[in-house]
Amino acid sequence: MQMIGNNIAKVRLPNWIFEQAQDKEQLKQLVLQYMQRYPNYTVKQVKNKFAICEIAR
Repeated sequence: MQMIGNNIAKVRLPNWIFEQAQDKEQLKQLVLQYMQRYPNYTVKQVKNKFAICEIAR
């Protein structure tokens, strides 16, 4: 995880997500499932194998 602002973070997504996803919808579901590990994070976009997230404070 890398902080890029007061309430924005980049979370590196594991390769298995991209290997298992058969389409964009499944990719979205796998990312959201994985991000449950970060309960205060809201995914705004996925870019270069990172989830760009807003952090609720």
